[in-house]
Amino acid sequence: MDSLLDNWPWWAQVAMVILLLATSAFFSITETSMMAANRHRLKHQAAEGHQGAKLATGLLNRTEELLSVILIGNNVINTFVPILIAGIALHAFGNSGSVLSLTTACVAFLIIIFCEITPKVIGAAFPDRIASNVSWVIRPLVWLMTPLVMFVNIFVSGLLKLMRLDTKNSTNSRLSPEELRSLVLETSHFIPSQHRNILINLFNLENITVNDVMTPRSQMETLDLSRPIEEVLHQMETCYHHHLPTTDQDPDRVIGILSVRKAVSLLGDKDIEHEQLKVLLNEPYFIPSGTQVLQQIRFFQEQQQRIGLVVDEYGIVLGLVTIEDIVEELIGEFTTSLPSLANRNKWLPDNSYIAAGTANLRDLNRLLGLELPLDGPRTLNGLLIDILEEIPDNDISIKVAGCVMEIIQFDQQSIKTVRIRRPTLL
Repeated sequence: MDSLLDNWPWWAQVAMVILLLATSAFFSITETSMMAANRHRLKHQAAEGHQGAKLATGLLNRTEELLSVILIGNNVINTFVPILIAGIALHAFGNSGSVLSLTTACVAFLIIIFCEITPKVIGAAFPDRIASNVSWVIRPLVWLMTPLVMFVNIFVSGLLKLMRLDTKNSTNSRLSPEELRSLVLETSHFIPSQHRNILINLFNLENITVNDVMTPRSQMETLDLSRPIEEVLHQMETCYHHHLPTTDQDPDRVIGILSVRKAVSLLGDKDIEHEQLKVLLNEPYFIPSGTQVLQQIRFFQEQQQRIGLVVDEYGIVLGLVTIEDIVEELIGEFTTSLPSLANRNKWLPDNSYIAAGTANLRDLNRLLGLELPLDGPRTLNGLLIDILEEIPDNDISIKVAGCVMEIIQFDQQSIKTVRIRRPTLL
């Protein structure tokens, strides 16, 4: 080393030290940026034709070779730098213990500040941009150092086998549904709130059944063909629905689904009979109670249906569910044909809200921003009766999930109307 340094001018020696430190810093910033880079974003950029992102994605698919090149290069340089600087110091200031100690301290300071901490902080701050740029240099190095990397990896693979570690089948890079949910929640600065809510609702569909989104039997509008034809036609003219479950004689047995649009052409016929309407009926599509909403979407597609009747194990109709009900569960209510429901999601000036006892708890939570429990009854009437363990016989108030609820109308069978007081935290 001394004979080599004797032939170099001082500026060349300093330049060599700076070059080695810069190379070590390059390897450090490359390692950090590559490991911290968002692979999904790089793949998206690569699909759009970004060449640097394509190279970075290819390198990340060969993680073992990439890390081997970076670590071999960085460690060789970090080993050679102290030797070079020590040789320069001893050559310039003489061979003494104090000079060697000071040199060691200076080398450690330079490596820690300029080759480790600073490059890695920069690499962690701008991983995607740096990874795309440094890939142009790292890719040729990986190719040139392939023989050395293969030789080193023989020993690495042997050690991994001895420790019984299988890195190829590692699941660390796979995200669970809960981790994906957290990832979506953390992207509030990049994804509009409406889009983010849709994604969160999509995750929630795994725990939702058709019973949660259906229109209960008590709220279903049915067409009874056993009534006089004048009453049937009047109901068709004034209904707010496009499809009507139809019965005949037996109110518990649905014989078909009538498309009101198809029946409109018959409304001007004075001699219309019940049989003409029966011809227009579509076969009812029944859905078992408890079917998951995600599965039902697929069943609707396979059966080419848009509306179904939810039945229990005894075949009794519990309610009605449409594809629109499921879509609204994802994006919220986007339309309604019932004028009485136009502004039902607004608090009154006195910070109260008048809700029907049949109101769905999920709808109330979504519309009013409440946190009513969903692990029990599905309606407000069911929740209050479950808590009170009886049907009240007078006006009472009760606090549920931070909301004061005043029962203002009831009968012997159920709670009809409830005034909900807005929580003070909202």
